[in-house]
Amino acid sequence: MNILIVEDESRIAKRIERMTRTILGGVLQSIKHINTLQEAVTFIENNELDLVLLDLNLNGNSGFDLLTTAVSESFHTIIISAYKDQAITAFEYGVLDFVPKPFNRNRLEQALYRTGTKEKTATNAIKFLAVKKRHKVQLIPIEDVLYIKGAGVYTELFLANGKKELHDKSLEKLEQLLSSSFERIHKSYLVKMSEITKIKVASGSKYMAELKNGERIPIGRTKYKDIKAKWL
Repeated sequence: MNILIVEDESRIAKRIERMTRTILGGVLQSIKHINTLQEAVTFIENNELDLVLLDLNLNGNSGFDLLTTAVSESFHTIIISAYKDQAITAFEYGVLDFVPKPFNRNRLEQALYRTGTKEKTATNAIKFLAVKKRHKVQLIPIEDVLYIKGAGVYTELFLANGKKELHDKSLEKLEQLLSSSFERIHKSYLVKMSEITKIKVASGSKYMAELKNGERIPIGRTKYKDIKAKWL
């Protein structure tokens, strides 16, 4: 795992690094500490990462200025901050976890553990998915997303207006972030359950979910009973 720590207080950064090395052991491949927003942006643009541990107050600058860029990337972001009142906003942007300062090893370990599981975020507050467009980041409201299709290491967001947007996060990572209003009905699809109008058995014993816009999405054989029960 390759990790970037963005924290302006050296003492806290060293503590995070020490704990992270102990918790992850051999799983950790590299860990880098940066204390300014601009350096962090440059590093993210030029390096492969699995996780960013981000403070929200960096020498008087707001970590939210980096957050929209970070959550549009393929890696997960965990906030480590004393500004507990900003936790809900951070989750709205799509962070995996929010670790309030002061923190102990157990709380950090809990957050790091979640990067390697399919456990969903502890809140359903996510309101946006950030996508990169022409070197800028655009926030797509979750309410506009009908379903999401896996496209290799990327995903395709299918929107209510008929448009499609490419997201750098994998289907597995988005599944962790999205609330229970979205379900993994197939290995390649996450679908907003409220958009399903019918569940059908097609020829060849194939299961399909029909959406309000008329589109049909396949349902995995092993998921059919569970999805039908949740939909009903």
